[in-house]
Amino acid sequence: MNERERHKNGMKVRTKVLGKAHVERAEARKNAFNEEFQDLITRYAWGEIWTRPGLPKKTRSLITIAMMVALNRTEELKLHLRASLNTGVSRSAIKEVLLQTAIYCGVPAANHAFQVAEEVFAEGRK
Repeated sequence: MNERERHKNGMKVRTKVLGKAHVERAEARKNAFNEEFQDLITRYAWGEIWTRPGLPKKTRSLITIAMMVALNRTEELKLHLRASLNTGVSRSAIKEVLLQTAIYCGVPAANHAFQVAEEVFAEGRK
């Protein structure tokens, strides 16, 4: 597969997982400074990793949520909590992952993640 095909496949997966509105906002913010970075993440994160058949998208979502907790990346955590709905992840599965992060990432990290998840879930009820 060439880089353009990888980018095309990556855009399909990125849009399916993150949602059309998010991807359109990211594309609208693309400029001469960040264009190469946007291309890189589309080709490699979405076109190379998220398209692999070895793990279902639900599992990739849960792994990503756990990693965002571990790395204390709140904005990316919010993004992937929202995206997890597009991959079919249940709130109960997210809760289990966040409980596990309390053990492996620390109680303060999990506490913050639970707060963030509650905020994101509340957005969906509005």
